[in-house]
Amino acid sequence: MPVLVTLGTCADGRRVLLDLRLAGNESTAAWQEVLHSLITRNVGRPVLAVIDGNPGLEAALRTTWPSIELQRCTNHKLWNLLAKAPAQLREELAEDYRRMIYAPTVAQVEQARVAFARKWKLRCKAVGSSFEEAGDPLFTFLRYPLSQWKALRTTNALERINEEFRRRTKTQASLPSEDAVLLLLFGLLRSGQITLRRLVGWQDMATITKRIEAA
Repeated sequence: MPVLVTLGTCADGRRVLLDLRLAGNESTAAWQEVLHSLITRNVGRPVLAVIDGNPGLEAALRTTWPSIELQRCTNHKLWNLLAKAPAQLREELAEDYRRMIYAPTVAQVEQARVAFARKWKLRCKAVGSSFEEAGDPLFTFLRYPLSQWKALRTTNALERINEEFRRRTKTQASLPSEDAVLLLLFGLLRSGQITLRRLVGWQDMATITKRIEAA
């Protein structure tokens, strides 16, 4: 059963748990319930959402907050591309992809993006189509301070939480109810057994605020 976890980042870079719930699936309706809860609790409209590419979550975000910026997790997209490539091309594909994503400047990333799309459209049609499908949301991080790129490119903060959740629940023979599961998972965060680190580059958050105010 999926556990839907929503993290938020404060102006001072602190990551906080905004919502934690069990769901029958990761559909648009399930995620809309999460977003509705955030709205009724007056959490505020987020500027950016970093997501793993789940279509239900993306649809819910675009419906609820049409102007929100979305960043597709670059790691998830790489895994998708590798799954579509022949085994003998995967190492080359991963190298090209990482060279593009981790280029040090906006101009170099954009240049590598054009080259990657051109090359893999010819080398492997399925890879080219999947990369094209990701589109601009794969590169939203370029609009943010360079110091934050590492934190914004992936959903690693959530993946670490999910990995710990899986590890802890496997040690339980059984749990009496869904509430017991949530209490166990929340307890791991509340007790500090799972720590939420500050956003890398949080010192540059003020530049984002200025951009929003100027828009």
